[in-house]
Amino acid sequence: MESNNNPFFSVILVAILLTLVCITNANPEIYHEFTVQEKTVTRLCKSHKIITVNGQFPGPTLDVRNGDAVTVKVTNKARYNVTIHWHGLRMMQNPWADGPEFVTQCPIRPGGSYTYRFVIQDQEGTLWWHAHSRWIRATVYGALVIRPKLGVSYPFPKPKLELPILLGEWWNRDIISVLQQALFSGAAPNISDALTINGQPGDLLKCSKQGTIRYSVNPGDSILLRVINAALNQQLFFTVANHKLTVVATDAVYTKPFTTNVIMVGPGQTTDVLLTADQKPGRYYMAARAYATAQNAPFDNTTTTAILEYKSATSQPILPPLPAFNDTNTVTAFSNQLKSPGKVDVPTKIDESLLFVVGFGFFNCSPGPRCQGPNNTRFGASMNNVSFVLPSTVSLLQAYTNKVPNVYTTDFPPTPPVKFDYTGNVPRGLWQPVRGTKLYNLKFGDNVQIVLQDTSIFSTEDHPVHLHGYHFYVVGQGFGNFNPSSDPARFNLIDPPQRNTIDVPVGGWAAIRFVADNPGVWLMHCHIDTHLAWGFAMAFIVGNGVGPSQTLLPAPVDLPPC
Repeated sequence: MESNNNPFFSVILVAILLTLVCITNANPEIYHEFTVQEKTVTRLCKSHKIITVNGQFPGPTLDVRNGDAVTVKVTNKARYNVTIHWHGLRMMQNPWADGPEFVTQCPIRPGGSYTYRFVIQDQEGTLWWHAHSRWIRATVYGALVIRPKLGVSYPFPKPKLELPILLGEWWNRDIISVLQQALFSGAAPNISDALTINGQPGDLLKCSKQGTIRYSVNPGDSILLRVINAALNQQLFFTVANHKLTVVATDAVYTKPFTTNVIMVGPGQTTDVLLTADQKPGRYYMAARAYATAQNAPFDNTTTTAILEYKSATSQPILPPLPAFNDTNTVTAFSNQLKSPGKVDVPTKIDESLLFVVGFGFFNCSPGPRCQGPNNTRFGASMNNVSFVLPSTVSLLQAYTNKVPNVYTTDFPPTPPVKFDYTGNVPRGLWQPVRGTKLYNLKFGDNVQIVLQDTSIFSTEDHPVHLHGYHFYVVGQGFGNFNPSSDPARFNLIDPPQRNTIDVPVGGWAAIRFVADNPGVWLMHCHIDTHLAWGFAMAFIVGNGVGPSQTLLPAPVDLPPC
């Protein structure tokens, strides 16, 4: 047979071989079909149509094993564009399956479909999936449970029960109209009408008692709660009345176990906790409510509940105490206890040292209608003074791989263009960011450090920042302005926790490190969707390395057209 020297043929052949190798080494292929569709749902005494997957809210749980090859065909029968993001999955060499709209793919239009194909590689624990197209994820989300390979056990005694706990937000209005109104007016969007646990507000809210989630347990049962914050815009405290919680994992990475009364979970984050039913048989509320840090900003102050009930118990449920809405001390004490189970291999020789100043900004209103932001402005958000603008005719990944001109530039600043007192009084001349689609190039194998620094324009705030395609080590956190001379001396380079979403402390900073070992275009953004819509995002281009195992896979043939 004649050899084919066509480079395109070689890439296709490599992709086929890689796929065959992955599937051969994996468990049998896991296949799911997701149908995105409207459904009329009643909450808080009112009914309206929401977007669901397979008619379920929350959507179906994907239950897989480390090593599985997963195929999910998504068909869009709703009236809005949609994509699905598999939050926290590394997607090695395969950003085509990552899902953020106009970053790695164009959206699945109404009536269209797209099949996501990916392999679970060296990950286990709790993640989640959600829509990544405008605010559709308000109701389009579900748990992603990754079990160890067959024959491999958890690093803790196997629990009797495992319960996904999805914390969310509920609006009595169509969520896209809430977003459109905010973007038109320039003001902050209407807050949610209730918080939810597994789609239900709980019986402290009107018309909600009948739907309240109940979990029945026997005395002595050990229970693994897989807590997921799927809320659109709100960090949340979570606790269970009279029961201790032992934290064993965050963001699908095992942690050094520690016991606490309460956890804080930022939007996008997951926390696995073990609970033992060791109390007097009765009924106990699980409860969640806001951790809110922005000064003078409205937030949903409801408390959502579910019930942990010992079998045959009929007593009134006991409500646990919850921290004050602005209890940063409790959050700091909790996050300071998160550590890897043992010594880890943290990058120490740094190739790219980046400082990203993040937070709010304002745009002048004119020309246009009167704006409803502060002082007749329009709210914005930025990273290093760049307010991110998504393309609308092609995805960034397609523009990168096909060398499409005039879609983005690669001059995202590695440090703030202007240095200032980030958490002090910020001069008014620095309040307005610059709109742009600016990316940052990383070489394959670079050791990267990013310091994320909060700012006090309008208000300081705790920001949950998510990096697609990567886990990273959280080597340091603190309050005030990061000091490059003294703060690195206090970094934890022995057993820092690994995460995919880091809550940058209110009025403070967080330092993360990772190795750029996954080629492609990867979004980094605030997981508060209001802030993302205002421009709180950027993206990295990670180049190919050497050989097939370090090379971006080719685009799937059924990638949605733009």
